[in-house]
Amino acid sequence: MKKFLIAAAVVVALSFSANAKEKELTITGDGCCAKCTLKEKDATACQNTVTVEKSGKKTVYYLTGDVSKEFHKNLCQGVAKVKATGTVKEVHGKQELTVSKIELVKDAAPAK
Repeated sequence: MKKFLIAAAVVVALSFSANAKEKELTITGDGCCAKCTLKEKDATACQNTVTVEKSGKKTVYYLTGDVSKEFHKNLCQGVAKVKATGTVKEVHGKQELTVSKIELVKDAAPAK
């Protein structure tokens, strides 16, 4: 019984530490396709990205999840200003945003 309680406590502690690395974030930036627009060599399939510039530093967020996939028609073969909300974590040195909400930014200057 003691071993079971210790094991359960370890599992709970690990799950809290894993969740602590992910945080909800809302970003606004230039959205496009990693494969078609950015022409990334390791992109084997279309994937939405949002590039955000802050203090002169650009960060590319790779979007994942069903919400992002459904929105892809707005970004494939072009660039558009978008606002995306989701949970962010680092995966293989890249920022990955699991999208819960994404929308085009209206009345924004056209993306280049």
